[in-house]
Amino acid sequence: MDRLSLVSRLTEEIVTESELKAVLERPDPSVYIGYAPTGQMHIGHYTTIRKLVDFLDAGLEVTVLIADLHAHLDDEKSPFDLLDQRSRYYRVAIEQMIDAAGGSPDEVNFVRGTDFELDADYMLSILRMATETTVSRAQRAASEVVREGDSPKLGGLIYPLMQSKDVDTLGADIAYGGLDQRGIYMLARELLPEHGGTKPVCIFAPLLAGLSGDKMSASDATSTISITDAPDAIRDKLNGAYCPAGEVEGNGVLEYLQYLIFPVLDDEGRSLLIDRPEKFGGPLEYDDYDALEADYDDGALHPADLKPAVATEIDRCIAPIREHFEAHSEIISEAYPEI
Repeated sequence: MDRLSLVSRLTEEIVTESELKAVLERPDPSVYIGYAPTGQMHIGHYTTIRKLVDFLDAGLEVTVLIADLHAHLDDEKSPFDLLDQRSRYYRVAIEQMIDAAGGSPDEVNFVRGTDFELDADYMLSILRMATETTVSRAQRAASEVVREGDSPKLGGLIYPLMQSKDVDTLGADIAYGGLDQRGIYMLARELLPEHGGTKPVCIFAPLLAGLSGDKMSASDATSTISITDAPDAIRDKLNGAYCPAGEVEGNGVLEYLQYLIFPVLDDEGRSLLIDRPEKFGGPLEYDDYDALEADYDDGALHPADLKPAVATEIDRCIAPIREHFEAHSEIISEAYPEI
């Protein structure tokens, strides 16, 4: 697979494709993604982190920002006195996911927000951008990311300015994130050229549907799978997942297959095996997602046969991550002492 195809596969949107092609012609392009260390990580995070392996394979310099200050600015989703512990947990979890997805964590640059976001020059840039950005523009940019409510807090308005500045400070040619980050990165493309920076190329990952049929949410344990869920918990969640026969749109089970399982199978040179009883047609084997979706869409593949295979593959994906945290349980208990 060529460099452009590897970088752009399984993405929702690229702003802009022509700019991405130009960046990839350089010998050492760079990409960054930020994770605010709030709640515990889940399979939705895994899909974006698996994409980092594509970037590494394409020869990009990859930086992961553990955005600890952002986690506190966003309505105190992380208490200030737990930022160190949660940042540690996020780094370890991301390293384990990269490793489980076939990449090398040692090839990724990890940076914490507090490493540079309190520097005088950085904060001066934030203040200068604040003088040129209206409240409504900041709210609009951050509306899909931070809690705003009827009376938004000032921290949520500073958040998009800092995220915009992070792209420039980290020297990233490409900003990567979920589609919910689009408003912030469009703001970055507006602001940075006016403050000595350049417009970042933006690559957006799709936002996966939750297992309950709504948007995936870390606060709803039934809507997603934790990276430390036991095999029985994974099977139970998949068995109860919203997965109507013949319906493809908004089907979280199929999205797991498309954005996580099949890319991993492809990297490992394996097919998806579905152990269907002989009375219903016997076992099935799929080498790619499109063929599976076509069978599901026309009713040739039933959710009762699909779900156990998905549970097996997800368990295979997260097993080494779960085992690491079982051996180092203090990392989670210190980050989330209330649980």
